[in-house]
Amino acid sequence: MQEALFKNEFITVFKEESHIPWLKIFTTEPYKELTDCPKNLRDILYRSIEIVEKEMREYYKPDKINIAMFGNYVPHLHVHIMARFKSDAFFPESMWGKKQREASLVLPDEKIFLEELIKKLHSIVNM
Repeated sequence: MQEALFKNEFITVFKEESHIPWLKIFTTEPYKELTDCPKNLRDILYRSIEIVEKEMREYYKPDKINIAMFGNYVPHLHVHIMARFKSDAFFPESMWGKKQREASLVLPDEKIFLEELIKKLHSIVNM
């Protein structure tokens, strides 16, 4: 099992292994659909998505942020947040689409991004 980057009583955040910055936020409880979650959890999940998106935009300066919720293979509510670049391997396709080219990305150190992100995610507990 992959180690979580962040975990509290509501959500768990994982890093997807990819050539682009890609995080996944899971609800701690295995809800199947967003509307199965209590409202306070939906609020926390949404705030977490906002934090990740904002931090990715500021740190990586992507051409686009992709946010996806499928759960067809993993029926546990989770959200994918991806920083997309015109020079990534799949752009403009989804990351599950047809590869367009070899990636030619030069990105800043993810360690700094993750440290700052985790600090900000801790703030959602105090909502």
